[in-house]
Amino acid sequence: MATSQPAQADAHTDGPTEIGPTTVLPARRENIEFTTDDGKTLVGELALPEHTDPAAILLCLHPLPTHGGFMDSHVYKKASYRLPALAHLGVLRFNTRGTSSPRGTSDGQFEDGVGEHGDVLAAMRFLRDRGFANIWLVGWSFGTELVLRYGSRGPVVSQVSGGILLSPPLHRATEEDLGAWAESGLPLTVLVPEKDDYLQPDAARERFAAIPQAEVKGIDGAKHLWVGEKYVRRAHDEIVSRVAGRPVRLKTTWEGEVGTEMN
Repeated sequence: MATSQPAQADAHTDGPTEIGPTTVLPARRENIEFTTDDGKTLVGELALPEHTDPAAILLCLHPLPTHGGFMDSHVYKKASYRLPALAHLGVLRFNTRGTSSPRGTSDGQFEDGVGEHGDVLAAMRFLRDRGFANIWLVGWSFGTELVLRYGSRGPVVSQVSGGILLSPPLHRATEEDLGAWAESGLPLTVLVPEKDDYLQPDAARERFAAIPQAEVKGIDGAKHLWVGEKYVRRAHDEIVSRVAGRPVRLKTTWEGEVGTEMN
């Protein structure tokens, strides 16, 4: 199985430098594996603040693998490059069953969000076994379906602090799933691009009205895939703000140790 080495900060800036798409900030990065209850080995990466314990962990569930989604989907990869240093957050991203990336291929095959329940449970078990708390589920597109279907049910519901959704299509999540999340009382932030291909802000507000504690935010100008640094930064700001419980605008420059993603 081919694997990639975690990106590292290995140089030093001469002064404040703009954080760009391939900028890698300092962190402790580790290639990881964990196993599901049905025997699938899943591959991923854990990025933690370089010198401190994380204030929270983001468990990132990626977009649809049959349409190019994987652990390196750009909002998540850049989160792993930036958020340990900028926000003292840990970022766990992994390939769900049957999904490939430069890190490697997870066992199994795509199961349309059903077998992936086991993937969510295995990732949570990995984090709990490592002793992490204040875990937030972050889903993007297909990943939002996994958050909504499995985040508000046992045992996950008692182990997470809340959920954050990017571009939810609401194709697989049912009214029953929304009702279960409402009953859980867990906070939920829903980030909906203005120009999304599947669910746009007004329709999202109507659908998510079933969850009284859900906060739906329309993102002006954005599309389903959050292409462009402007929208990546907005996504990261919103994620960090939700976890911190207050508005946060992350730095866009960095001075000190830095690296560049190697393709």
